[in-house]
Amino acid sequence: MSSSPELLTNLNLASMTAGNGEYGLVGNAAIAIEAGRIAWCGRYDEMPPDYAGWRQRSLDGRLVTPALIDCHTHIVFGGNRAREFEMRLQGATYEEVARAGGGIVATVSATRAASEEELLNSALPRVDALLAEGASVIEIKSGYGLDTDTELAMLRVARKIAAQRPVRVKTTFLGAHAVPAEYRGRADAYIDEVCIPALEKAHAEGLVDAVDGFCEGIGFMSAQIERVFRKAAGLGLPVKLHAEQLSNLGGAKLAARYGALSADHLEYLDEAGVEAMSDAGTVAVILPGAFYTLRETQAPPIELFRKYKVAMAVATDCNPGSSPITSLLLTMNMACTLFRMTPEEALAGATRNAATALGLTDTGTVASGRRADLAVWNAGHPAELAYRIGYNPLHSRIFEGVAQ
Repeated sequence: MSSSPELLTNLNLASMTAGNGEYGLVGNAAIAIEAGRIAWCGRYDEMPPDYAGWRQRSLDGRLVTPALIDCHTHIVFGGNRAREFEMRLQGATYEEVARAGGGIVATVSATRAASEEELLNSALPRVDALLAEGASVIEIKSGYGLDTDTELAMLRVARKIAAQRPVRVKTTFLGAHAVPAEYRGRADAYIDEVCIPALEKAHAEGLVDAVDGFCEGIGFMSAQIERVFRKAAGLGLPVKLHAEQLSNLGGAKLAARYGALSADHLEYLDEAGVEAMSDAGTVAVILPGAFYTLRETQAPPIELFRKYKVAMAVATDCNPGSSPITSLLLTMNMACTLFRMTPEEALAGATRNAATALGLTDTGTVASGRRADLAVWNAGHPAELAYRIGYNPLHSRIFEGVAQ
C-alpha cells in the first residue's frame, strides 16, 4: 500500500509522544514518509538535508495527529436492540433487561441466525463511520455467538474487514461474554464444554490476537474467568477483561495478576485494584458510551488512575445494546464532560494509550520508525477534537503512508 517517498509540510504536529507535554506540539512542522513509515518528523527549519529533494505536499497549516485507535469494540453482530433502549427509558435496568432474556443473549440469537456475509455487510457501515473520523486501528471482539461455529464466524468476519477496508484489525476472543440460554445455570459447564474448546479452535485457525471476558454477576465469576486466562496463557495469547462495570468482583486484580493488556469499564474499581493495575502496567480503558447509554451514576476512578500513573485509553465500546456509538470524537468529548478527563488525556487515550491497550508498539504516536498512520484535521489546536459535539473536522486520513 505504501507510495513513493513524500514530505508533508506546512502543518502543525501533535505527536502525542509520552512525556512531551502539551500534546507534543510542534509548529511549522514536516513529516517525511517512506515505505509506509515515518522516516523523520520535526520542525521544517530543522529538517536534515537528506529530505530536501523529496516530493513535498503542503497541508496548508492543518493539524496532524496520530490516526485514532478504537481499542474496544463489539462491531460485528446481528440485529439491533432499539426496543431495549425504549425499555430502559421506561425504567428497566441493564441487569433487569438481561435477566429477562434480553441484553447480550438477544444479540446472540440474531448473530447465530446471520451468515458471515450478512455479518460483514452489517459491520462495514459501522467501520466506515470510524474511518471517517480518522481511525486506523479497530479492535473487534467475538462474544455474540457463544457457540463454537458462531464465535469463529465472527472472528473470520473481523479478519475480512481488514481485507475490505484500509484499516488494521485486532481480534479478541470473547467467548466468556455471557452464559447462553442452553447453558443457563451451568456457567462452569459452558466454560469447559464451549468457551475453552472454541478458543483452542480459533487459535488454531489464526483468528485470535487476544482473549477477553466479562467478569460480572450477569457474566462470569473471577474463578471462571481465570480458567479461560490460564488457557490463553498456555496458548501464548495476551488477555484483557471487562471488569468492575456494575460491581466489584476483583476482576481488575485478576487481570493484573495475568499481566493483562487492559482492564475495561472499571466504574466500581477500588484503590487496591488501581494499584494492582499500576504494578502490572495494565491500561485502564475508559468507556463513557456505556456509562451514558445505561445512565449510570458511578464514574470510574479517574483521579486514582492519575495518582498511580495508570495509562488511560478511551474507546467507543461500539455494541448494539449498551453503547451503540460509532464515533471516537464523541467518545472523547464524553470522557471529558462526564469523567472530567482533559482533552489531552482523551486524545492520548484514543492514540498512544489505545495502542498500548492492544499491545501495539509501532503506532499511536508520530515518531521516526512508526507506521505512517496519521489524521489530518481542519483544526488549529488538538483540544478542538474533544471540544466539538456532532462535528467532524477530519480533512484526510493517511494509512500506511497513503492518503485516503
